[in-house]
Amino acid sequence: MSTTPMTIANGQLSSAAWLSSPNKNDRPTQPHSSDSDPSPYIDTIIIHNISLPPNEFAQTDSNGLHYVKALFTNTLDWDAHPYFQMIKGAEVSAHLFIERDGAITQFVNFNERAWHAGRSSYLGRPECNDYSIGIELEGSDFIAFTDIQYQVLSAVITALYKAYPKTRRHLTGHSDIAPGRKTDPGDYFDWARLRSMIANKLDE
Repeated sequence: MSTTPMTIANGQLSSAAWLSSPNKNDRPTQPHSSDSDPSPYIDTIIIHNISLPPNEFAQTDSNGLHYVKALFTNTLDWDAHPYFQMIKGAEVSAHLFIERDGAITQFVNFNERAWHAGRSSYLGRPECNDYSIGIELEGSDFIAFTDIQYQVLSAVITALYKAYPKTRRHLTGHSDIAPGRKTDPGDYFDWARLRSMIANKLDE
């Protein structure tokens, strides 16, 4: 992994490949924002995991496109695997997807609303998509994440903290904002390790 710090400009991450998703819209105006900053109100980062088919990694379609990337761009062949029939018609996205080897793809500008959280609530506020950034890790609830994923994720979050300072106290998981409905990023996700790595990067 490069030691060059990641940067964010105009809602895009310098280290990410860009693959636009149609599954997005504008963030709503946040009436509780008391400052004069006209930029979208973003104060939360949500960590997810995803694998297609479940618990299988780096699987691609006939064109060589990662199944997760195909899902987020509405090009997934629903007949390519029996599991896909269970999610047929889904229109979802995340701002970022971090693969097992650390590769990063951005699908939605951070200043726009990605469709990653679904019905959700954080600290009593519903509709987390409105004010959050969604990061999907290639993984599952039953398999440990890779070292490079932690390295990349901690660097990404450090960059997000700097670009969107209100997020610094609001890092959470999908299972926390949709308890009983979602379980990711799962018990194998090491929150203490991630937070320690972020703290070290912020001190550099």
